[in-house]
Amino acid sequence: MDLQQMRYVVALAETRNFTRAAERCSVVQSALSHRIASLERELGVRLFARSSRRTELTSAGTAFLARARECLAAADRAVADAADAAGVVRGRLAVGMIVTTAAVDVPELLQRYRARHPDVHVILRAGGSDTLAAAIRNSELDIAFLGLPEGERPSGVETVTLDHDEHVLVVSTSHRFAGVSQVTLRDIAQETFVDFIAGTPGRAQSDQAFAAAGLVRDVAYEAGAALITRLIARGLGIALLPSAFIRPLAADDPELALVPVVDGPRRVEYLAWSRFNPSPATRALLDILGVRAQV
Repeated sequence: MDLQQMRYVVALAETRNFTRAAERCSVVQSALSHRIASLERELGVRLFARSSRRTELTSAGTAFLARARECLAAADRAVADAADAAGVVRGRLAVGMIVTTAAVDVPELLQRYRARHPDVHVILRAGGSDTLAAAIRNSELDIAFLGLPEGERPSGVETVTLDHDEHVLVVSTSHRFAGVSQVTLRDIAQETFVDFIAGTPGRAQSDQAFAAAGLVRDVAYEAGAALITRLIARGLGIALLPSAFIRPLAADDPELALVPVVDGPRRVEYLAWSRFNPSPATRALLDILGVRAQV
């Protein structure tokens, strides 16, 4: 068994497709299939259940995947630490972000990071704050930009607060609330809403605000941020979104109008990273942001 075989297993487990896994690993599909089959023979267990249309981990594969990730992370860290001792930042930096990140211009930040540390392989993943925080705890991500309802903090990770923000009402320009000076949650509770998927931190910010006000609302459409604004523009519903995120978008969209909400939700944006021994690549990004990590 070697590290390359482990990388192939991780790639296939994450993509669930031999072609995409081979592309990720920069090898031909036949080579990846052969190495994984060889590893399964060596272990004496099937790691993947295969059919002509599906590829999924077996129970043995799920157990193997967790340890394979740990081994790969340790190997990558060994290389990074050796380079760091020589004054060079190398290795991998896995960054997570919520799509409504507004406190930091992440693409601009990564551009500066690459200019300073071209030998670091940067991976960017979008997702919900709870999923990203869990990925940091599981060593799948090194650092992430999160957003949570005011009064909540990410657990099990190191954090700094980046910004506090309040939500605004987003409606189509033809909506009856477009152009009013302000609204309350009670004013809008009977409207049809568009929001993030139930159970996610992005959705919780509005759900908690309505619950605290003793109000019930109808969320007819659950979607991501990009689709939410398109549904609103079509007059299919309204939404509450973080003001720092939506204001630049609405400024360029003549079909959207924003209205202040007197008692609306508030959120806090956080930068989060592993509490345990952050990698040299992680510390380098924190340094650009002016954050000092404990090591």
